[in-house]
Amino acid sequence: MKRKMLFLMVLSVFALSKAETNSPYITRVFEFTPAPGQFINTLPKWDADDTADSMALKAEKAIANNNKGMISLGGYGGYVVLGFDHTIVNLPDSCDFKVLGNAFWSASNPNPNASKRGGSCEPGIVMVSVDANNNGLPDDEWYELAGSEYNSTATIKNYTITYYKPDSNKTAVPDPKNSFLTDTTYIRWQTNGHGNGYLYKNSFHSQSYWPQWLKGDSVVFTGTKLANNYVDESGVGTYYVQYSYPWGYADNAPNTDTMSNMDIDWAVDKDGNKVNLTGIDFIKIYTGVNQYCGWLGETSTEVMGIEDLHPAASSVSGLNQTTKTNTLRIIGNPIQEALILNSLLPQSIRIYNTSGIQIKTVQLSEGTNYLDCSALSKGIYLLKSNSDILKFIKQ
Repeated sequence: MKRKMLFLMVLSVFALSKAETNSPYITRVFEFTPAPGQFINTLPKWDADDTADSMALKAEKAIANNNKGMISLGGYGGYVVLGFDHTIVNLPDSCDFKVLGNAFWSASNPNPNASKRGGSCEPGIVMVSVDANNNGLPDDEWYELAGSEYNSTATIKNYTITYYKPDSNKTAVPDPKNSFLTDTTYIRWQTNGHGNGYLYKNSFHSQSYWPQWLKGDSVVFTGTKLANNYVDESGVGTYYVQYSYPWGYADNAPNTDTMSNMDIDWAVDKDGNKVNLTGIDFIKIYTGVNQYCGWLGETSTEVMGIEDLHPAASSVSGLNQTTKTNTLRIIGNPIQEALILNSLLPQSIRIYNTSGIQIKTVQLSEGTNYLDCSALSKGIYLLKSNSDILKFIKQ
């Protein structure tokens, strides 16, 4: 009877759909418009008969449904628009989705005193949208997830860059000091008052760097530009480290790191005002830096997919957002291996899953308590004491 009552109480707090009906991974690529770059026309591969629609399908085949492929967004501004088979619910006090990329930490940074984590971190701006008109298409207002650098004085808002299609008959201008640079005037670009330059061609990638399916002789991107994040730690151009920003960007930390997780609560409108979204239907990611790292080439955000961190959640109406009560506080939520609880008195607690099944009972001591939750599956759990119910999420 107690179990039934708890189950009914859970349902009154938030509804859950059957997990098997919602894929945790993206199922659709609506648009794939990369900027020029050394991996363009290869990730995914372009064929002579491809169009914008067929390239979007190729991108979808690579990264949808956890296919573990990868696409490159090229230089600054290049983007992809993605969708799920369900609305990603914005659960309070937790991150809601993870962007999968190919970032990794440096194994042998020449600078042993580096104060930040770094390696191959190619940050992309993440935007979200709600299907407000219910037509199933990403044609409603977009909101940027305001990451750690959003309010930095080094961040440029409304940065516009124009790339110009290269003349296939132009004479290449190699760099005599760097033999790997085969054309230093390959693809010209200019911005709205923030400098002009060229995207270089290198000897490691000989195909065209221009997205061959794009129509016209130029392509324009506008958005938020982050400050350069690379440092030549060798001092001689042999070892570049791209340092990770603290949070809020795609391809900015390894997929196993919690810094690759995103929170819908970070969303802001075009004027920088916080917006309150109960869920989102579409995600847009674009390369957020315009930088060149020697023999590594231009920085380009890569995307391998997106994972909904709580695909079973279908509503958060009335959800108790509290992680603190008069006698009990959860420290750090969501959790990974351990649930850390601060209790003001000795007390017994019980942990339930969302079906109302009791998972375990634990006797807490006064002060800080560490509960091993490594055996718990990913998902939402309820913690019940004699007087309170709290929610926590296992990632």
